[in-house]
Amino acid sequence: MKNIKDFNLDELKKEIESIGEKPFRANQIFKWLYVDKVKSFDEMTDLSLELREKLKSNYEICNFEILNKLESKDGTKKYLFGIGDGNAIESVLMDYHHGKSVCVSSQVGCKMGCKFCASTGIAFVRSLTSGEIVEQILAIEQDTGDTVSNVVFMGIGEPMDNFENVMNAIAILNNPKGLNIGARHISVSTSGVVPKIYEFADKNIQSTLSISLHSPNDEKRSSMMPVNNLYNIDKLMEACKYYMEKTNKRISFEYALAKDNNDNLADAQQLINLVKTKLGNHTNLVHFNLIPINSIEGGKYTKSSMENIIKFRDYLNDRGITATIRRELGSDINAACGQLRRQNLKQN
Repeated sequence: MKNIKDFNLDELKKEIESIGEKPFRANQIFKWLYVDKVKSFDEMTDLSLELREKLKSNYEICNFEILNKLESKDGTKKYLFGIGDGNAIESVLMDYHHGKSVCVSSQVGCKMGCKFCASTGIAFVRSLTSGEIVEQILAIEQDTGDTVSNVVFMGIGEPMDNFENVMNAIAILNNPKGLNIGARHISVSTSGVVPKIYEFADKNIQSTLSISLHSPNDEKRSSMMPVNNLYNIDKLMEACKYYMEKTNKRISFEYALAKDNNDNLADAQQLINLVKTKLGNHTNLVHFNLIPINSIEGGKYTKSSMENIIKFRDYLNDRGITATIRRELGSDINAACGQLRRQNLKQN
C-alpha cells in the first residue's frame, strides 16, 4: 500500500484525482499531515467518512515507533526509530541558538564505507522513501512538542545515493502549506558522489551543500573514504567549481580531524593550495567546518587535540580561508550517526 507521506503536494493532488476526488482535498490532507500532524485518517474530521474509508483502502500513513531515546546533558536528543519493516534508523534533535535542528538519515545502512563512521560495518539494506525521511521530523515534533526549523541530511546513509527521494523530501519539508521549513535551512551532505553534485547544481534549489572532504590529498582521503577511488579530489573539485558557478552559493567542506593523520599544519597548507588552485575566484564561497572526529569501536582514528584543532582553524583563517569548529553536541550519548543503531543490532 502507498505511503501517503511519500507525495509532495502536486503529486498528492494527482493521487486524489486518481481515486475520483477533487484535487482541493489534497490541500486538506496535506494540512492534516504536516500542520496538525495526525497519525490516522480517522482524525481528518473535515473529510467525509466515505473519503476517509477510501483513503484507508488505498494508502497508509507512515508512523515510526521510538525504539530508544537518549537525552544528553546539553539537550541533544537521539532517537532510534523502528520504521515498520523490522529495520531501524537514527535521528538527532539538536538545540542551537537559531532554533531546533534535526539530523536525518536517508538510508538504512550505507554503502560508502567511510572508515571513521559508525555506520560502516553495518550492512546496507535500502534507501528510505521521501515519506520516511519526512517522518523523522514529524515523529520528533510529536514527541517533544518542539517546532523544527532546520534539517541536515547528515545521518545514516549517503543522501546523493538516494537523490530523488531526498529532493522530494525537501520539496515536502519546504512547502509553505505544510512544515514550511525554508530551503536555506536545509543542508544536504555528500561524501562526494560527483554526478549527483552536478544534478544538485542544475536544480539550483536554495538548500546548502556540504562536502565531506577530510583530506587534501588522494592517498590519505582514499584510505579514509573509499568513494575517493571512484571520484578523486580533482573530479570532486571540478564538480564543486561547477556548483559555485551555477548557483553562486557557498559550499561547506566538512573536515574531521584525526590525531596524527590529517590534523597537522602541512595538511592545512595543502587544503589552502587545493582550494586556491582548483576553485580560484570562488574561494570566497568556501567554508571549512572543522569536526573533532568521533572515536568508534574498532576504529583506527582518534580525536585530534583541541589545541591542534584551534591551530588548524587559525592557520586557515589567517590565510583567507574561512574555517570554524563545529560545536560538539551529544557526546555523552554517542550522538554520532550509526552508534545507537549499531548497539541495537548487537543486542538483537
